[in-house]
Amino acid sequence: MTRKTFNPNTWAAILILVGAVTAFLIFPFSIRIVPNASSAQSSGTTVEYTLKMVLGSSTPPMGFLGVGGAIDGVMNPELTANVGDTVKITVINGDAIQHDLTIDEFKVSTGTMSAKDQTAVITFVADKPGSFKYYCATPGHRQVGMEGTLTIKGEAAAGSQTASSSSTGMNMGGMDMMQAAAVPTAGPANPNAVSIVHNPADLPAPIGDRGPTNVRIDLVAKEVSGLLADGTTYTYFTFNGTVPGPMLRVRVGDTVELHLKNELSSGFLHSIDLHAVTGPGGGAVFTQTKPGEETSFTFQALSPGLFVYHCATPSVAHHIASGMYGLILVEPAGGLPKVDKEFYVMQGEIYTAQPFGTTGNVDFDHQKMLDEHPEYYVFNGASMALTNDENALRAKVGDTVRIFFGVGGPNATSSFHVIGEIFDRVYNQASLTSQPETDVQTTTVAPGGATMVEFKLQVPGRYILVDHALARLERGLAGYLYAEGDPQPTIFNGTLTAGSGH
Repeated sequence: MTRKTFNPNTWAAILILVGAVTAFLIFPFSIRIVPNASSAQSSGTTVEYTLKMVLGSSTPPMGFLGVGGAIDGVMNPELTANVGDTVKITVINGDAIQHDLTIDEFKVSTGTMSAKDQTAVITFVADKPGSFKYYCATPGHRQVGMEGTLTIKGEAAAGSQTASSSSTGMNMGGMDMMQAAAVPTAGPANPNAVSIVHNPADLPAPIGDRGPTNVRIDLVAKEVSGLLADGTTYTYFTFNGTVPGPMLRVRVGDTVELHLKNELSSGFLHSIDLHAVTGPGGGAVFTQTKPGEETSFTFQALSPGLFVYHCATPSVAHHIASGMYGLILVEPAGGLPKVDKEFYVMQGEIYTAQPFGTTGNVDFDHQKMLDEHPEYYVFNGASMALTNDENALRAKVGDTVRIFFGVGGPNATSSFHVIGEIFDRVYNQASLTSQPETDVQTTTVAPGGATMVEFKLQVPGRYILVDHALARLERGLAGYLYAEGDPQPTIFNGTLTAGSGH
């Protein structure tokens, strides 16, 4: 394009006006104008690029593919311009996966794009030289390859502000970057949110004494609006709609054919890594599943034990923190000793942008997750989920109780304890072939780890499941076990006093 002598401020105003009007005609009601346009000096030259956000076959697994011109077919190509040029980047979403394109220094972003072939355009004046990163801000995507370089050559105009720029772009759910440092206000609670709590009594029956066989397991990745607390909703990622996902139960030596379907309505890839699997990725290398598609693989259960499974799609920690974890029990030959009651409990953390206790619809906070500062600690997915009548654990005096306990995490170790009980047997690290430890008060379970505890109920009443890092109780982490039966005054007797924390 031929450069013409013209008042640069006039050119800037024209470019901004034309860009805004054009974008409005193409994408009505979706445009935002970032301030500080007055200090951006346009040269009159427009540099255009087209990038397509794609899933790579191997390395990187996600990226920006150049379309047309010198960058055609190049993954994460270097984009170049001169100081004063107007840069126009057209971005196409190649799959029905949530992505965006963001450039921090120029305060531009496409906002969230989740539909296949969805297109957005960002336009800004390159008012300073340097090397800048364009990237996808969806948690984990930048870390696995969705990042490229924008190189601006030349010298900054005299008197220009380092952080100044002008831009137009689609705001499709993304927060204005200039306000990103502020805590976002919770939106209205979703009136259609559902309970995602997995009832601890909902688990498969014991396998018993049978030989190895072929087993098929079907799981569905579902993204749902769930009830995090009273008056508070949150977007969960789940297996089969609950947190944790269903407890899986097989026998050592079984050959398992596992199918994972990802619902068409999902905005993310999902997958599964089972710690019971011997093989790369625990199955995750075979199950990166697009919305609306299904994957499968087979494995032989070689080792008995109680194992965690979880989603292993970047950001892995984001998917786990959003609820995608569960337990798979591989029973030893001959099965487990008989007990009267079995329960299934898992601990996790939830990282919200809004403080603990905020009502409304709250948002995931990636930085808090990286800093390991959760707002909520949960048993079975939601705040105080196992303290209500529907999901509390129930047994009788004289019953032998077994709890399959795991930590989805993704970050915090649990000090699992039942207030008022002593574990008769603890299968440390969920090793079912080792002799259990006996008469244990509290047991440590690492993220991605599990244990199996057993005890006999001898006194009626309410027993409280906790992590004995007890400050977490005040962030939503507790469960109730009710034991029904006659009093046992020779074991436990006294007069009730007011003020107990239990």
